[in-house]
Amino acid sequence: MIKTLITEFPLTDVPVERTVTEEKIRKYTYTKDEVDVLISAAVKKAVAEATRIDEESMAKHNRDATVISMILGFTTLALFVDGLLRMLGIIPPFMEIDINILDKIETDIVDKIKQVPIQRILQSGFR
Repeated sequence: MIKTLITEFPLTDVPVERTVTEEKIRKYTYTKDEVDVLISAAVKKAVAEATRIDEESMAKHNRDATVISMILGFTTLALFVDGLLRMLGIIPPFMEIDINILDKIETDIVDKIKQVPIQRILQSGFR
């Protein structure tokens, strides 16, 4: 009987006539147990729908966040490599901004080597 009530539960019922008969009252009268069954079925359906919506929205969020992270990571890596290659002098300067440090390092090292007497280093290293 409860399954029949669940499947035949009236969603809307607009009476054509204004008189309420005893038969109509009996037709739509439910016990507390029957109402509890209807409510629990509705709650289960609502929770299942909410869970499905939550899972779908989290999957979409994870997919979108992954794509955004890949784009940001690739852009950061590309800009880092561009700066590194410009700093090493492999790529020419951009807008006349020269950040090449290789020439400066080479001249500094050559100057330092010229200041150190090689003979003294060689003699102290072999003792």
